[in-house]
Amino acid sequence: MKHIFLLLTLFAFAACSTQQKAIDPWKKADEVLAQIKAPVFKQQDFLITDYGAVGDSITDCTEAFKKAIEACHAAGGGRVVVPAGKFTSGAIHLKSNVNLHVTKEATILFSQDTKKYLPQVYTRFEAIELMNYSPLIYAYEQENIAITGEGTLNGQADPDHWWWWKGKWGHADAAYPAREQSQKEANERLKKMAEEGVPVHERVFGEGDFLRPNFIQPYKCKNVLIEGVTVLNSPMWIIHPVLSENVIIKDVKVISHGPNSDGCDPESSRNVLIEGCLFDTGDDCIAIKSGRDHDGRRVNVPSENIIVRNCVMKDGHGGVVIGSEVSGNVRNVFAENCEMSSPNLDRALRLKSNSRRGGIIENIYMRNITVGTLAEAVLHVDMFYMKETGSYLPVVRNIEMKNVTSENSPYAIFINSDDSYPVENVVIEGCTFDNVAKGNLLKGYKNLKVTNVTINGEKAEMQ
Repeated sequence: MKHIFLLLTLFAFAACSTQQKAIDPWKKADEVLAQIKAPVFKQQDFLITDYGAVGDSITDCTEAFKKAIEACHAAGGGRVVVPAGKFTSGAIHLKSNVNLHVTKEATILFSQDTKKYLPQVYTRFEAIELMNYSPLIYAYEQENIAITGEGTLNGQADPDHWWWWKGKWGHADAAYPAREQSQKEANERLKKMAEEGVPVHERVFGEGDFLRPNFIQPYKCKNVLIEGVTVLNSPMWIIHPVLSENVIIKDVKVISHGPNSDGCDPESSRNVLIEGCLFDTGDDCIAIKSGRDHDGRRVNVPSENIIVRNCVMKDGHGGVVIGSEVSGNVRNVFAENCEMSSPNLDRALRLKSNSRRGGIIENIYMRNITVGTLAEAVLHVDMFYMKETGSYLPVVRNIEMKNVTSENSPYAIFINSDDSYPVENVVIEGCTFDNVAKGNLLKGYKNLKVTNVTINGEKAEMQ
């Protein structure tokens, strides 16, 4: 009997060990990576200069880009090549099997004339669907598309073009009086339309509404690659895949310090890899979203299977951020081997929602992150974001942070929720947080496990 009992015990132990290995969350990340494949293009080039483009920074090359892309697409695909020079353009619309290749000495200067982004297209403004200005580079329901090369995409947004639509922005000089929030009226009208269920094709906005376009937006696309380029000065959100699948964003430099200049916003998208990128932004570096309020619940498509690795985050409101527009849910986010540091970077891992936006945020994993100086907290969870209230209580669960070090921050762990919808199952393990001025702020949580963690040189344990 003793032998039988011993065998049963060993079998049980082996089963438990196998089960533990099976639920290792990073194995899910490996599965996701195995599914993400870069698009492949025919080996043929279409130079935009053969279609009338002139790289003198003055000539309008919008039509040349359009003709080159159409010719490439009609021929079964390939590269539309931007050679050395500065090429001015309005909206560029990509088509299936086209790789927009911006060579090292090339710059695309996007026009500051807002009419160059009309007619309106099916897009989103702050996670609500509408017909609005075209994003600067846009694709709708296309497959196998790319933006590659070592060149520069310059949105030419500044305090006098696009950014001022947000309101008081960029000018302290008395010669530039404070401007009101020009976008506010149209933004409220859009939210009301969404709340009332107005069909998207009837939500038409444009000149005089001041709702800024995003920079790069593949919408309902499959097999997307954005690699190598430098992206500057966006009207607002910069790389914004929406309802898209199999997306690779690799070795991209994003530098834009305007309002709402999020670096990369995967929204209602799945199987996304963000790798080797630099983010130096005026808002969140990476912000994962899934629709806002009624519209997010109507479309009801989560963002899931997002991998962030080997990136550098400088200025921004947060390094890796989930929210605040998460009404369609976010799950399975993995961030590893990143560097984050700037007195103008507020948080390393940030989760934000409220009882108006709701949504489920679950299975968020971060490991091997080196943080220098932060302006607020290493882990920041706020379920009262913007102090908006409603009847859609957010759910946040299964958050894990391992082997994260930070040198300087007011808080190590900041959790602000309500006991009626607590943040659940948070694991902080093997982390070192130094020069933490205020310690932790913990409100509205359940099952917080802190092991092998030091804060200001002292061991912090919690079960």
